[in-house]
Amino acid sequence: MPDGTIRKLPVGAWLSLEKPRLQELLDLLRQAGYRTIGPRVADGAIVYDELESVAQLPLGILDEQDGGQYRLTSDPKAGYFDHVVGPHSLKNYLFPPRETVQELVQLGAGWEPQPPPPPGPPIAVIGVRACDLHALAVQDRVFLEGPYVDPGYQSRRERLFLAAVNCRRAAATCFCHSMRTGPAVPSGFDLALTELDDRFALEIGSAKGSELLARVDWPPCTRAEIEQAREQPRNLERELHRRSAASESADPPRPRSLDTTGIRDLLLGNLTHPHWQQVAERCLSCANCTLVCPTCFCSSVEETADLTGEHVRRERVWSSCFNLEHSHLSSGAVRNSIAARYRQWLTHKLASWIDQFGTSGCVGCGRCITWCPVGIDLTEEVAALRRATEC
Repeated sequence: MPDGTIRKLPVGAWLSLEKPRLQELLDLLRQAGYRTIGPRVADGAIVYDELESVAQLPLGILDEQDGGQYRLTSDPKAGYFDHVVGPHSLKNYLFPPRETVQELVQLGAGWEPQPPPPPGPPIAVIGVRACDLHALAVQDRVFLEGPYVDPGYQSRRERLFLAAVNCRRAAATCFCHSMRTGPAVPSGFDLALTELDDRFALEIGSAKGSELLARVDWPPCTRAEIEQAREQPRNLERELHRRSAASESADPPRPRSLDTTGIRDLLLGNLTHPHWQQVAERCLSCANCTLVCPTCFCSSVEETADLTGEHVRRERVWSSCFNLEHSHLSSGAVRNSIAARYRQWLTHKLASWIDQFGTSGCVGCGRCITWCPVGIDLTEEVAALRRATEC
């Protein structure tokens, strides 16, 4: 507040932030020592990148997505966050594509381990959607729960600040409504913004969020603003369910939807079904789907040396079950065919993941559909397998 007054804002409180003052939120995060990340236009897509000014946000820009298709369009009526999800997710920052796990330097006849580099500044990500918060909860189970905890992930996770955004628009590839992962932002955020006509309704979701806003002079939301903010994602969800139930000839066309009824037994009970080969005839085994997926966690370890051979770096890098070498044993590759690798990905994501982690590995974000070069749609493949087995 202008006079430096500190006010106690309880978790669950709502503040009204006029759109011209959105920069104040960004400034607060940066003053608190956070490296601020948010949606920006780069290389023809909306991606997460360094964010210093709200002028860098994709105001007035929409994304049109479909199977194997992505393009940006201008719309003067579009708000700051009316785009949907792009190819990046929180995974890019918590489980980075390449991470040094050990460095060794040769000293005489031996090797001396080098101390790990100091951690960078904590990260605040603005614009996180409901599906990605659910994906984060899945990744937390993978890296933090159980007997083995990933220390790098844990360190980054503990210092993460999340400013989520409720969706008021969905892409043709979104199917979060059928996975119960959106479009309304659930728990797990520090702040949640809902974009209204001339302001943001901002909900405080954690003690960190309350502490950040202790000195602001933003007024509380009115009851009408709170109700409007709550109804906005609900209306979108109802619209998605209504359109999913419409006829095949409906205009606009029906959004994607995934029937999860008995899906574990459906997939694991049909491992030799000929449908896998039909998918393989289109699949390029390029691994795009696993790279953009916010929950995939396969990795490999590489060791590289400098030209002198006296400095060696061991790095963990993203890998994929679509890579032939990922299942390579001393006797050779376990999954030689594309059909086997696609089956491994889909059955793990939607079936055996439930056995491992108690949840599906899919959050309905639709990224794998959009960024597949040939437009393979996992919702269609599951539906086709279901129809084939019911005949």
